[in-house]
Amino acid sequence: MDRLKGKSALVFGAGPNIGGTIAWFMAREGAHVLVCDINEAAAKETCEFIRQKGGMADQFTGDATNEAQVKSAVEQLVLLTGRIDIVMNMAGKVHWSSVLDMDIDQWREAVLSFPTAGLLTTQHAARRMIELGIEGSIIHLLSTTAHFGQSEAAAYATAKAGLLNLARSAAMDLAEYGIRVNTVTPCSVEHQLWTRMKSEAESGTFERVKARPQYSRDDYLKSIPLGRFPRASDIAWASVFLASDESSCITGVDIPVDGGLRHKYPTWRPGDISGVNIQDYVRKLRRLEYGEDKGPVFPEGDKP
Repeated sequence: MDRLKGKSALVFGAGPNIGGTIAWFMAREGAHVLVCDINEAAAKETCEFIRQKGGMADQFTGDATNEAQVKSAVEQLVLLTGRIDIVMNMAGKVHWSSVLDMDIDQWREAVLSFPTAGLLTTQHAARRMIELGIEGSIIHLLSTTAHFGQSEAAAYATAKAGLLNLARSAAMDLAEYGIRVNTVTPCSVEHQLWTRMKSEAESGTFERVKARPQYSRDDYLKSIPLGRFPRASDIAWASVFLASDESSCITGVDIPVDGGLRHKYPTWRPGDISGVNIQDYVRKLRRLEYGEDKGPVFPEGDKP
C-alpha cells in the first residue's frame, strides 16, 4: 500500500474492467485519481466505487482525442490537487475489417484515434508536469496487435503500432525533464469471455472468431504458456509499477502482460502439452469487477 501516496493520476477510460480497475488500484495505492471517460455514466460509476472504498477520486467527462477536453481534464486535476504525476491512456476507436473491405472514413477514424489520444494526453500532461517541476509517469495501453500482423485488424494494428512508437519517441523527448513514458501490452483479456464472448460460452461452442477466422478461443488459450488469459488486475498491477517510483529508471519500455504469448516460439502450442482447454477454463471462470471477485460466471448447473 501507499506506493503512490501523495501523487495525482489522470486515467482516461473507466468502467469496471480495465480502465476502472487501473483507476481503483492507483487510488488504493494512495493516488488521488481523476477518472475521465467519454461516457459520463462510466466515469461516475468508477468514481463512486473508489470513493465508497475510501479512495480519493473525481470524475471528468471528455474525449481523449479532443484537445480542448484533454487540456481541461489536465487542468481540473491540477486545480483539485495542485499537481499531476501520472497519466494512464487507453482511448481510441476500433474498426474491424479486411484491407479489401476497409472503409476509408473508418480507417481514418481508427488509425488516427489511438495515436491522437496518445499525443494529446502526453503533450498536455507533460507540459504541466514541466511547469510544476514534476518528474511524472505517462503510460499508454497497447495490444498484441501493436507487435504483430492480424487478420481483419489492419486499422487497429496500425493505430496501436503508431501509439507504441509515439510512446517511444515521447520517452526520448521528455527524458531531459525526468518524465517517463512507457506502455503495457495485454493480449485478449479474461473478462471478454463473459462480455463479447458470452453467447459462445453459454452455447458451449466457442466457434472461431468471426472477425478473425484463423483461430478459435481454444486455439488462443492453448497458445499462452501460463495457460490463462490476463485479467484487468494484471494490467492494473503493471500500470501501478510503471506509475510508482519503483520504476524511476524505466522509460521507453513496453511491458507484455500476456502469459508469455509474445515471447514463446511461434509454433509451440503449450496447451497441447498441459491439457488446458477453453471449456474447462470457462467452467472455473469468476467474474471480476474493479479486480474484486463477484462470484462464478457460470454457477454450478448453468452452461457451459
